[in-house]
Amino acid sequence: MLNFDVAIVGSGLAGLSTAIKLADDKKIAIISKRTLSESSSQWAQGGIAASVSSVDSTEAHVNDTIVAGAGLCDESVTKFVTANSASALNWLTKMGVNFTKQANTSELHLTKEGGHSHRRIAHVADTTGSAIQSALIEKVNNHPNITIFEDHIAVDLITNKKLKIIKTEKNICLGLYVLENTSGKVVTIQADVTVLATGGASKVYLYTTNPDVSTGDGISMAWRSGCRVANMEFVQFHPTCLYHPHEKSFLISEVLRGEGGILKLPNNKPFMHLYDIRGDLAPRDVVARAIDFEMKKRGIECVYLDISHKSKKFIMEHFPMIYERCLSLNIDISKDPIPVVPAAHYSCGGVMTDFNAQTDVDNLYAVGEAAYTGLHGANRLASNSLLECLVFSDAAVSHIVAKHKAHREILPRWDASRVTDADEEVLITHTWNELRRFMWNYVGIVRTNKRLSRAMHRIDMLRDEVNEFYTNFKISNNLIELRNLLQVAELIVKSAISRKESRGLHFSKDFPETSNKKYITILEPANFVGAIEKKHTIKKEKSTSIG
Repeated sequence: MLNFDVAIVGSGLAGLSTAIKLADDKKIAIISKRTLSESSSQWAQGGIAASVSSVDSTEAHVNDTIVAGAGLCDESVTKFVTANSASALNWLTKMGVNFTKQANTSELHLTKEGGHSHRRIAHVADTTGSAIQSALIEKVNNHPNITIFEDHIAVDLITNKKLKIIKTEKNICLGLYVLENTSGKVVTIQADVTVLATGGASKVYLYTTNPDVSTGDGISMAWRSGCRVANMEFVQFHPTCLYHPHEKSFLISEVLRGEGGILKLPNNKPFMHLYDIRGDLAPRDVVARAIDFEMKKRGIECVYLDISHKSKKFIMEHFPMIYERCLSLNIDISKDPIPVVPAAHYSCGGVMTDFNAQTDVDNLYAVGEAAYTGLHGANRLASNSLLECLVFSDAAVSHIVAKHKAHREILPRWDASRVTDADEEVLITHTWNELRRFMWNYVGIVRTNKRLSRAMHRIDMLRDEVNEFYTNFKISNNLIELRNLLQVAELIVKSAISRKESRGLHFSKDFPETSNKKYITILEPANFVGAIEKKHTIKKEKSTSIG
């Protein structure tokens, strides 16, 4: 058994920033499914929303967030996050992130994205995520108190309720089991505190902008351990994923539309003005539904995003990575429009947390896309996600340092004495493909009761098959991910079925109107009723501002 003060599952911005902020005082483990650089944060092109311009304000940022969130954002959380945006940027600057500046000045170059009323997106050209990850990875690699477990996947959390130890009504996280992918060994990690920074679950869909590691691991593990989840029906589909047979998930940043890009039909006619007064700069849910409608109405495979009316110099200065990637596929964006389609992009729901990033289980925190904080409501405003990671990582750190003491329970080893080698791994591949395809067809951008019912029926059947496989055979990375994806799919579908309206990212043809009643969708694990708080909101204690 390995012992740490804090075990952090995930190596994106949420995980790495939490580790760096804790490392001077705590012994840290970072568990990364592949390398540290493989995360959704690494792929982020746009930037970080921060109301730092003299013509902008926190109030405007709050209002834009709430409008984009279709009225379901927690206003107190939204104010808390946006008020700390300048401090978040300052911290990253101290870490060595060199944000793009205005020509010949030291002022930040701020760009604009859909749903924003002002230019407030701080960025590093069109590779912001990569620049941030590179800076933070260098820090964690050189810190003596941080141990990195690359190519390891978390299997499940260990709690006192599961082990039936520690006589208390509380449900307490004691650590986790982790599979070393190369050897197949399962390691027991004892930790005083565990932080889930595992990102979202968009790989549950056939088409996604996310990397292969986005399989909802943290959400599923938390749910199995007794945590409530909220708003899982709100899956954001990014409007503009490159449509090309050789590029399955390359994102075309929203900043491209913010800098003048125009969505067009194959006949070269713009169409977004027909759907929203904000045109191409409408929020993502509006744009994604408009594209989906036009594709189905006209029987076309994609639409086009055109920025060729801008100079080549402008394009290469602002979008060097997008330009080069498209050019490698024989698409010169200075001359030609870019073929794009919507793709699953971001999970607005997740594990319920408070202002300190605490979940329903003691000693268990969730930060980043895996968490439901209340910031995003029914639709995430562009570039608020990286900001949320930074603000809530700091909130978690403050609480961990102030509140937690060592428990040092002796935890049992993983028992693999009654399982055998899998006889047909192909079953995992087939089930994975089936799941992602019917989720895309039945639980996508536009939903119906009939489609959701069909999806739930298939999930029930596949769950039994996968549970039998998990019980009888040695676990693998693919099996763990499939098990987690099935759990997340069930949570998404159940949440979608329970919402009898259309709002934000959830559009139902059976309930096309938006209800006057505003509510969040909360699911509570049946096995833990009575073991966790039976109330609809976690008490939100004010957390220390970052800086």
